[in-house]
Amino acid sequence: MKTAIAKAPNIKSEKKQDRKLLRREFRLNMDCYLYIAPWAVIFLVFTVAPVVMALGLGFTYFNMLELPRFIGLDNFKNLLASDDLFIVAVKNTLSFAIIIGPMGYLMSLMFAWFINELSPVTRAIMVTIMYAPSISGSGLMIWQMLFSGDQYGYLNGTMLNLGIINQPIQFVQTREYMFPIAIIVSLWMGMGVGFLSYVAGFKTVNKEQYEAAYVEGIRNRWQELWFITLPSIRPQMMFNAVLSVGGAFTVGGVMDQLFGFPSPGYATHTIMNHIQDFGVTRFDMGYACAIATLLFLTMIGTNELFQRILQKVGQ
Repeated sequence: MKTAIAKAPNIKSEKKQDRKLLRREFRLNMDCYLYIAPWAVIFLVFTVAPVVMALGLGFTYFNMLELPRFIGLDNFKNLLASDDLFIVAVKNTLSFAIIIGPMGYLMSLMFAWFINELSPVTRAIMVTIMYAPSISGSGLMIWQMLFSGDQYGYLNGTMLNLGIINQPIQFVQTREYMFPIAIIVSLWMGMGVGFLSYVAGFKTVNKEQYEAAYVEGIRNRWQELWFITLPSIRPQMMFNAVLSVGGAFTVGGVMDQLFGFPSPGYATHTIMNHIQDFGVTRFDMGYACAIATLLFLTMIGTNELFQRILQKVGQ
């Protein structure tokens, strides 16, 4: 009992000392906090606050004309038990995510690795070419012209001139063509920030490690990549894992522009399209927020799994 009483003042004094140190640290770094304050305010207002609000609105009925009305788990029950189109959207989203996520991640890594071996001038040109689709607003228009369903579409026109087909193919209206087209376009347009971060990451690798590794027994470039390069760019790999997971699960905008909304037969209807349907078209914001909540939790779980797998690289 005496020991417990004796320890109580020590705990209070330690907490008081910690608060003093925290205040002192804050005063010493006041200029740094002021510099990041504008970004922090924007991030909190336009990112954190909407996410928190969406999590709460998922448990309400909210038509944007009346105040939200709490309905508990009804939105989630309807999603999982009664909304057949949501199941279609989940299947399509998972199909896209399984292909676009890992493939886009590996493509960015391998292209950056190959380009890193080129001369500086050639490397700069290739980086510009690879990065251009993510910043070019006309990129999607080129694909629309390529797969246009009349004789003036590049692909249809070429095949008609060569005698391969007798009449134009409706690429963006035929189910068997829509999924491959969506994959190709999404991968091409997703070669952006992730690829650029890999290019920067490869330039930070210490070249002396390669010399030491060859002395230790490494004999080819693949061993060099696995045991030296990848562990050295692990921060970039973690960063790109987040981008890949987010991009794979939130694909939807490309589908709207290529195939229309909704897509024919809901062949490329994704969870993002489902959120747009209820949130923008039907003004059922509570239901849309419930969908977004499930998507958010799925992305967090997938990203955590991805991060744990990447932590084993090079070990």
